[in-house]
Amino acid sequence: MPKPEHIAFIMDGNGRWATARGMPRAVGHRSGVETLRRTVRAVGDRGIRWMTVYAFSSENWSRPPSEVSDLMGLLKLFIRRDLAELHQNGVRVRVIGERKGLKPDIRLLLEEAEALTADNVSMNLVIAFNYGARDEIARAAAKIARMAAAGEISSGQVTAETFGAFLDTAGMPDPDLIVRTGGDQRLSNFLLWQAAYAEFFFLDCFWPDFGEDHLDGAIAAFEGRDRRFGGVTARDVAS
Repeated sequence: MPKPEHIAFIMDGNGRWATARGMPRAVGHRSGVETLRRTVRAVGDRGIRWMTVYAFSSENWSRPPSEVSDLMGLLKLFIRRDLAELHQNGVRVRVIGERKGLKPDIRLLLEEAEALTADNVSMNLVIAFNYGARDEIARAAAKIARMAAAGEISSGQVTAETFGAFLDTAGMPDPDLIVRTGGDQRLSNFLLWQAAYAEFFFLDCFWPDFGEDHLDGAIAAFEGRDRRFGGVTARDVAS
């Protein structure tokens, strides 16, 4: 099987990584950013053109205000510090998630990153920020409902394909492989629609410890799986 075209990451375990070492959770989040930086390079080096990261979920606002503030600061630092290198390496940055209600400086930073890199074609880095899959699906359904009320679309035109065009990920390939660190084995409201036929790879290691060996192991596991997409293979028929 060919390697995945699109890998999505649930970067879990930053805070627990720090707590286990007797350090503040903020240290774990900073270490997680360093891991993200290395992983973007490693994914690009392997010729994989799409990478999505679950950077901040819509549920993360319920965390302590100090931790939320630290996470916002790290987002700013990552974009300001790494955007020039990403742009130089031909990486296109795209952001999915709800932007209404974000502070103007955060929203402007995200828009600037997208605008600067819009014409890059070597790799796509998709940042899921203030993102929740149920919210994404609900927003898509609400937009279709408004269009239907205005006579701009009929119920017969709403198919799985047309519905996908109203999601934040419109125009992007669905993830082939979703990798989650931290030991939990769930999606946590991440890419619910898009993950319909994704392969999953769960790791017990915390995100700051994720390295190229883990990445290669996930890719190797993907390549060893039999993806039938609801059909059968020649081997199934022969048996």
